[in-house]
Amino acid sequence: MVLTPSTMLALGTSAPDFALPDVVSGQTISLATFQEKSALLVMFLCRHCPYVKHVQAELAQLGRDYVNSPLGIVAISANDAQNYPADAPERLAEMVREQGFNFPLCYDESQAVALAYTAACTPDFFLFDRGRSLVYRGQLDDSRPSNDQPLTGQDLRRAIDAVLAGQPVSPDQKPSIGCNIKWKPGREPRY
Repeated sequence: MVLTPSTMLALGTSAPDFALPDVVSGQTISLATFQEKSALLVMFLCRHCPYVKHVQAELAQLGRDYVNSPLGIVAISANDAQNYPADAPERLAEMVREQGFNFPLCYDESQAVALAYTAACTPDFFLFDRGRSLVYRGQLDDSRPSNDQPLTGQDLRRAIDAVLAGQPVSPDQKPSIGCNIKWKPGREPRY
């Protein structure tokens, strides 16, 4: 495990489009899937990372808390499943069912979407407004697997609530920290 911070993509960046299969339904998910939503949360996750395991129940709760809101949520896993079989699509589908995720979890086999978003770690969070302009990228909250801080999701929830209320999101944002994305040989980015 290599502890890696998020890249902190520039605020105002437009959401890169994607078309990826949901690991449960097989349905293709894209930006257009969420065209009626006033905000979109894109999360990069995997199954095996202890940082994701630490927050997965909070992510499931977040999905339940915003299910009837104008927030769209999609999770994406881009890890090299050949070298990390716990992150293969069928194992990700098990994770969705076990955690009760009510949002799609897509598999980015080519890793092109993770590269387009400059995703670096799991978990990595990107929140976009109605125009799909980046308003938040950073941590869920201050909790980590070994620091005894409560898991609340407060940083990300504060940003979501602001954008849904049409308010500006504070630019004071802390990077997410987690395991590095497991890039295929030769795909390692140079962000």
